Amino acid sequence: MTNPEAQQQARQSVSDAEPQAESHDRSQEEAQAAERLERAVRAAEQALIEFEIAVETFRVEVENFSRLHHQRLGPMYSRLDELDALIAEAVAARTGDPEDIRKAREARGLVQPMPGVEELFHGWIDSDGLSPEAAAMLTERPVQPPPRVRPSEEARRIYRELARKAHPDLAEEEAERERRGAFIVRVNAAYAAGDEEALRVLAEEWEAGPPPPERRASPSEELYARLEWLAERKEMLAAVAAELESSAIGAMIKMAPEDPDRLLDEIAEQLLAQAAEKEARLAELAR
Repeated sequence: MTNPEAQQQARQSVSDAEPQAESHDRSQEEAQAAERLERAVRAAEQALIEFEIAVETFRVEVENFSRLHHQRLGPMYSRLDELDALIAEAVAARTGDPEDIRKAREARGLVQPMPGVEELFHGWIDSDGLSPEAAAMLTERPVQPPPRVRPSEEARRIYRELARKAHPDLAEEEAERERRGAFIVRVNAAYAAGDEEALRVLAEEWEAGPPPPERRASPSEELYARLEWLAERKEMLAAVAAELESSAIGAMIKMAPEDPDRLLDEIAEQLLAQAAEKEARLAELAR
């Protein structure tokens, strides 16, 4: 005959074991999910590294090919520009037409580009006009010193109060010392400018106390954030790659990826042919 008390104890043991089993199952599922997420992050990191290597390799190829293109073909392009200017000037001299004269000036400007305003004046002038130093040199007047700032009594009071409260020497920990030091730098800047309102704002900020520490993200949240960053990074690299491929030099490399030097030879032949045509045209105009 079964003991009723033993049956009750057995049922109670089963009942107590069920939540523990469910909790164990949930823990196992969470651990497996975290493991899958971590593997996904590692795979994404490796893929991004390979993509970065490919983009950087292509960038270096574009840079090197651009340098070779400029060294080898640059003089040819300059010669073509010079011939265009000479032809335009010869036409303008023959016709005397104002429009031909304008075109000749434009063509010559391409051969001898005017330096920028800032380059001409070595930084004395910019979009805002002459600098004070440049104006003083041109007008033979001394440069006027900036007006002296005289903080108000209230600004001085707030400054002294903040300096006493927030002085870095009052801190016992290094992190707090650094925070106070950075704060005092801002206080000094506001006081030097005589900015009473800025000092008031700083006083309110100090009274409010340091910002609360940020909540530490869970391992899963950190992994998800890492995945998001990896995706954003890949998008940025994809944009860089697209820009490189769409550039003139990038397009040239794509046309002959195995032998870009051959492409340079072909372009050089075309430029030589164009130069020969322009020289013949110039010879005709000189007759």
